[in-house]
Amino acid sequence: MASLKALKMRITSVKSTQKITKAMKMVAAAKLRRAQEAAEAARPYSERMAAVLASLGSRVTVGPESPRLLAGTGRDQVHLLVVITSERGLAGGFNTNIVRLARRKAEALATEGKSVKLLLAGRKGRAAFARTHRNAIIANMDLTHGKKLAFAEAQAIAAEVMRLFDAGEFDVAHLFFSRFRSALVQEPTELQIIPAALPAAVAEVTAGAVPAAIEYEPDEEAILAELLPRNLGVQIFRAMLENQAGFFGAQMTAMDNATRNAGDIINRLTITYNRTRQAAITTELIEIIAGAEAL
Repeated sequence: MASLKALKMRITSVKSTQKITKAMKMVAAAKLRRAQEAAEAARPYSERMAAVLASLGSRVTVGPESPRLLAGTGRDQVHLLVVITSERGLAGGFNTNIVRLARRKAEALATEGKSVKLLLAGRKGRAAFARTHRNAIIANMDLTHGKKLAFAEAQAIAAEVMRLFDAGEFDVAHLFFSRFRSALVQEPTELQIIPAALPAAVAEVTAGAVPAAIEYEPDEEAILAELLPRNLGVQIFRAMLENQAGFFGAQMTAMDNATRNAGDIINRLTITYNRTRQAAITTELIEIIAGAEAL
């Protein structure tokens, strides 16, 4: 049985940990509100951008003359997985779920005989993939943590993806991130970004509707050639905002659970401490009484 001193030190240590987890929960809750507002504000713009591209894409015939970001390379052999994780941990299974989804995709592609390359944005994805796909990692990029995300960061990632695409490093690119639903729910998501995956539902509705009296100047393909690179940055930026909101939601939940668990441990240790102390007092009384009777 542990000594009273050891139990007291353990209780003090757990109380200190509880104070830290409680403070981290409060900080994450404060940051979550701002991150959630930013993520929700970005959704209408990115969704409208996708709808405009779907409308334009339904009016053109995809072929060799189409923009490369829409038509692709014509091959499906080399796939680039752009995996966005957080810069820090202590957020439960938030990063693990994103990595697991990307890893399953990589394994499925490998089973089909495809080649896989990885572009990792965020430090928490590196260690996980370094254990299983070290040779597939071709780029690592750091992200801002805890501060307001800038569109320039998304543009930097988009520029790297475009550089690799123009260099012929891959044929298809997939984006992995966590879509924010609530503080308790973050949904790991996969999105094909090259060739651009136009929303099927919007495209079908547009194609089946009565054509509007709209003339484009320049033509649809020229507009697509201008909008598609911008859309790449917009979709990556939205993924980063969704990820940040999801991270703070997951961290707030994880720290709340840690605080509750610390309280349970303190209660159990306190009971053990009291029982041990009472046992020591009882033993001393028995020894005193036994000594008195012996006299």
